[in-house]
Amino acid sequence: MLQPDAPRVLVAPSLLAADFSRLREEAQAVEAAGADWLHLDIMDGHFVPNISFGPLVLRALRAQVRLPFDVHLMIAPADPFIEAFAEAGADHICVHAEAGPHLHRSLQLVRSLGRLAGVAINPATPVAAVAEVLDLVSLINVMTVNPGFGGQQFLSGQLAKIAALRRMIDASGHRIALEVDGGINAQTARQAIEAGADTLVAGTSVFGATDYAAAITALRPAAS
Repeated sequence: MLQPDAPRVLVAPSLLAADFSRLREEAQAVEAAGADWLHLDIMDGHFVPNISFGPLVLRALRAQVRLPFDVHLMIAPADPFIEAFAEAGADHICVHAEAGPHLHRSLQLVRSLGRLAGVAINPATPVAAVAEVLDLVSLINVMTVNPGFGGQQFLSGQLAKIAALRRMIDASGHRIALEVDGGINAQTARQAIEAGADTLVAGTSVFGATDYAAAITALRPAAS
């Protein structure tokens, strides 16, 4: 969960880039390597052009991993499945602003289940899409790739959006993590952090490395 004494920049390896035949071992390995959260991308083949995993996988991993589960619902509609992911062990549940007509209601549902609520926005979605829900969210996820696949190139045009959200969050007075998701490596991590991000989702750059601890550490010097 979000802790008052947490480091300013958190690293959340994305399990989407892990070896799916060894999910328990992969999740435990990044935990041992110093990850702050485990990011779980839930894809439905409808909202995004890919399918990943669902609540049963989360439930199986929950008993094996102590890291907070940062669950990113790339599904539409999201509301019918939020309770299942909460019960499966999600700590944070992030829904897409574009996934349904009632974002406020979706976030209220997440909070009613005792989970931290987040909102994600796609590259073409403006900052204004989240302006009216800042009082409900603990996390804003800026997609710096078009969601659906790992290993994509960072969209540098999103840096201005990250900066605008940083200003919006600071002006609001609310404690909200500003997460960047997509194409994160040591170089793009530095750019995202300079723009105002404080949480990094890193998939291929961590799980594609031979040394997970070194890969996570490589992101953190950029943070300092």
